[in-house]
Amino acid sequence: MTDNTLERPPMSNDVRGFVFALSAFLMWGFLPLYMKLVTHIPASEVVAHRIIWSVPVAAILLFLMGRTADITAALRSPRTLMMACITAGLITFNWGIYVWAISVDRALETALGYYINPLINVVLGALFLKERLNRAQMVAVGLALAAVVLLTVKAGGLPWVSLALALSFGFYGFLRKTLPIGPSQGFMLEVLILSVPALGYIIWLIGSGQDHFAAGNGWNVFILLMAGPVTAVPLICYAFGAKLLRYTTIGIMQYIGPTIIFLIAVFWFREPFSTVQFIAFGLIWAGLAIYTWSSINESRKKA
Repeated sequence: MTDNTLERPPMSNDVRGFVFALSAFLMWGFLPLYMKLVTHIPASEVVAHRIIWSVPVAAILLFLMGRTADITAALRSPRTLMMACITAGLITFNWGIYVWAISVDRALETALGYYINPLINVVLGALFLKERLNRAQMVAVGLALAAVVLLTVKAGGLPWVSLALALSFGFYGFLRKTLPIGPSQGFMLEVLILSVPALGYIIWLIGSGQDHFAAGNGWNVFILLMAGPVTAVPLICYAFGAKLLRYTTIGIMQYIGPTIIFLIAVFWFREPFSTVQFIAFGLIWAGLAIYTWSSINESRKKA
């Protein structure tokens, strides 16, 4: 006799997608805490280890999914390899700026960059896909531009950390869609391509006695090994979440990460938060609220 009380209905795609996406955004939100542990290591070395140790994590996942043949096919396609090299370069640049910014107490600027990112995506769609902006989107982009101008006038220069992160990740996401393979396979292809120069750089560091891994203590070895999982796991979770959830749901959830980064920067890292920064963030938040409201309304009309 079967005990039906032990049987649980399988989770719906929406619930599974929500769990995957929420896990990704929470991990990205708390990532600065890990990055603070590696501030004594040069950003370039940390990025190299993020690449190297992401390879086995991504490879294990693809093996479990039975999708390793996709990588073999991609490696035989010159066009796919060329596009993957471009996206790999963009994500490496993004990682480098992010790691460096956290190490020099500029986490607030990284939060601002990832808040701006959704509005950058709207602009990229208008410029390259000829997508027309509605009034709400134009207002949202205008508010973001006003925030950038305000910070530029206050600081005497562009908030380049925020803009570099937003633009590099925006172009990465835009071009990533051109890869004719799935998100997990695409990530594996990118880190495989990047692992060649990354490994060469690490070997050079070891040969010149500048590395923190081979010649490092147990703690350095551990935190650098963790660079792989903290890089690969949230990206993979996000890929599964985005596949199972509606675009508007993902669009709203993507503010979780920068919000956590913002709170950590202000209340944990105690980074200075001026009145001008408060106004700039307020403009961005207002723009995002208008943009989100517009996206939800458009989604309802299409339903």
